[in-house]
Amino acid sequence: MTSIHDATFTAERSQTHPTMTREEVMALVARRQEAYEKMDAATLAADYAEDAVIQSPMAGVHHGREAEAAFRHWFNAFRGMTQTVDAVIIDGDHVAEVRSLRGTHVGEFLGLAPTRKAFHLSIVALYELKDGKIVQERRIYDFTGLLIQIGVLKVKPI
Repeated sequence: MTSIHDATFTAERSQTHPTMTREEVMALVARRQEAYEKMDAATLAADYAEDAVIQSPMAGVHHGREAEAAFRHWFNAFRGMTQTVDAVIIDGDHVAEVRSLRGTHVGEFLGLAPTRKAFHLSIVALYELKDGKIVQERRIYDFTGLLIQIGVLKVKPI
């Protein structure tokens, strides 16, 4: 059974000794935003520690630089997608980042042919940072809603 502590970031450790300043965290966020705008999967993946744990509704659990393949898949499926940072909350080495994404399904996505349908998606990314790298990330978004918007999952109105 998972305890509450196991399911949360290790807040106690970083609260007493943050490894990054607020300015360094904001520089990381800005660098990642620029990489998202350029759809630069390699730069985004380089922000992860080798042993980082990344949890994603789409890509499942993966580690470290394996994130590059997940980013490439996403960018190929939704080329031309735009992202904006709506909010950043910093608490020591813990960061919550809220993003808005807009795009169109123009490439293969999880084995599904492009539908050319548009989507809008809000994402929350929770990061734990250490020494300038992301050591843990949890992405929270409505994956089912995305599939409905791009027309690959059909629902019947109630």
